[in-house]
Amino acid sequence: MAADNHPRDIHAEHVGSLLRQPWLLAARADHKAGTITEGELRAAEDRAAAENIEAQRSAGIGVFTDGEVRRTNWMTGILESIGGMSPVRTPMVTWHRADGEIPPEEETDFVMTAAAAKVFQKDHLTAVEAGYMAAHAPGPFKVTMMSAAMGGMTWLAGVSDTAYPDPAELVDDLVALQVAEVAELAALGTRWVQLDSLSYNQVFDDEFRAATLNPMDPNVILAASVAADTAIVNGIKAANPDVTVGMHICRGNNRSAYMAKGGYGPVAEQLFGTVPVDRFLLEYDDERSGGFEPLRFVRPGATVVLGLVSSKTPVLESQDDLRRRIEAAARYVPLENLAISPQCGFASTSAGNVLTPDEQKAKLALVAETAARVWG
Repeated sequence: MAADNHPRDIHAEHVGSLLRQPWLLAARADHKAGTITEGELRAAEDRAAAENIEAQRSAGIGVFTDGEVRRTNWMTGILESIGGMSPVRTPMVTWHRADGEIPPEEETDFVMTAAAAKVFQKDHLTAVEAGYMAAHAPGPFKVTMMSAAMGGMTWLAGVSDTAYPDPAELVDDLVALQVAEVAELAALGTRWVQLDSLSYNQVFDDEFRAATLNPMDPNVILAASVAADTAIVNGIKAANPDVTVGMHICRGNNRSAYMAKGGYGPVAEQLFGTVPVDRFLLEYDDERSGGFEPLRFVRPGATVVLGLVSSKTPVLESQDDLRRRIEAAARYVPLENLAISPQCGFASTSAGNVLTPDEQKAKLALVAETAARVWG
């Protein structure tokens, strides 16, 4: 697809991550063990990104990512790229699969960090991603990042209090760092970024909120998250008005399992009606995400990317069913302002979801083929 296509014309999108190639995981392990150099790891990551670009191109996807191949998980932007953080053990989230199975903890566990000092940008990983994509993507590309609105999850009593007596101060600092980070990406040629903002899960799901590190009043969480996401988008747009900003929301994606459930109703009016993103990428692959009625609050002109195709299972959805669901959503958002995608990435963590590369590609092709039939 030509690089000058307007984002509004792109109706087949992919959330971000793709299954890590086994040889890439081996290279990462070798680098950690000290048996290959940083340059050799970077060459492996470049090769993986090139393969992923070709997989998306051949499937017909309209905007490219590198598959997040340089990351250990989708949250790397805050957990690994921000200084002032220290590794911490936190209460484990319980992950669930659609069949009721709870995957083994060793499959889903990962190290979290907490702010132990004033935060700063110590690593420019997204700049490496953007530089590669600017040179190699055959069309529009986007860089995904964990929204700084989720920064409150890195505040831990007894660890963060000295640097940040109030968690809101930590979020403010992270928001400023993110706006500066996107300005750096824009200077490298990036014209599309995606904020992955999952704080809203604590508003959807009372049980999930109670199990989190710092459970708070859901109204407070909603107001703080909307304010932070709005500040990020406004900051990005003020400096770079031509950058498309998307926001992705799902209910967790780890080894084909989820962590939360609930419809968009409790957040819809404040989130969809006020946060000035260009595109909302919303999980909608099953009943866990509720119905389309909350979409009536979406700001006029914003695009809603319906995450109707599951990245958690290899089973291919019926294209007729997908088209019927798009028609149902069009009762609340004009059809020309809709698009389709998988509900999340295929590998939000390095281990990836439980399907094969061929099954992944079939899912991407289904997204593109459905978009072609609906929008032409």
